Amino acid sequence: MIAHKKEFYGGAGMLLAFVVVLIILFSPVLKGQNVLQYLDSLYNSISKGSAYYIPKVKGETDKFIDKEVSATLTMADIGQAQQTALLFKKSGARTAVTGSQLKVTGNLGKVLANCLDDADAMYHNDGKKVSDKYGYNERQALFNWWKAFKEMNKALKNQKKFKEAKVVSLVVKKAVESSYNYYEIEPQKITERLGIVIFSLIFYVVYTLWYGFAIMFMFEGWGLRLGH
Repeated sequence: MIAHKKEFYGGAGMLLAFVVVLIILFSPVLKGQNVLQYLDSLYNSISKGSAYYIPKVKGETDKFIDKEVSATLTMADIGQAQQTALLFKKSGARTAVTGSQLKVTGNLGKVLANCLDDADAMYHNDGKKVSDKYGYNERQALFNWWKAFKEMNKALKNQKKFKEAKVVSLVVKKAVESSYNYYEIEPQKITERLGIVIFSLIFYVVYTLWYGFAIMFMFEGWGLRLGH
């Protein structure tokens, strides 16, 4: 039995309106995108504008310009090993591929500088520069850098070259991963889209509370009460 019809039906109406708005949010109403996809793209473009660390990272890698290193990297397969060897050859390093194993010997500073050049091009959505440089897909090239440096980080730590391992890890986190994740996204400043950002945040809070009150009113309409 419904104890308080006014509260129950008011809550039911609010819940129905919530569902209608939810359907609209998941409909392609914004140039083929739904609202959530649109906001996801918006916030990605805004966050990209504040995630450009490459110049700062380059200041750290320049300290290793005369540091020679040698490491054997385990890649996924022989194909990836051969692709990755091209990255190091363009850096002036010597390489040898044996199955999925890639042995690299060369100047760490020059290797990191070449990687940062690729990451910078990808961050600025100039993937053609990278693909033309190596002769294969630019995303794959950056992924190969990521995989190679992950392996190099472990190899350098095993050699107790912790400073070298640390700067390799820095390049991965602040340059390679950032450029890969933000590739083909156009950066925007939050000040340029401040109105829609504020509206979306307020809407999120109001919409969440709307659902909560709808459920509360329906349960109270049934005669249920919270107590302690």
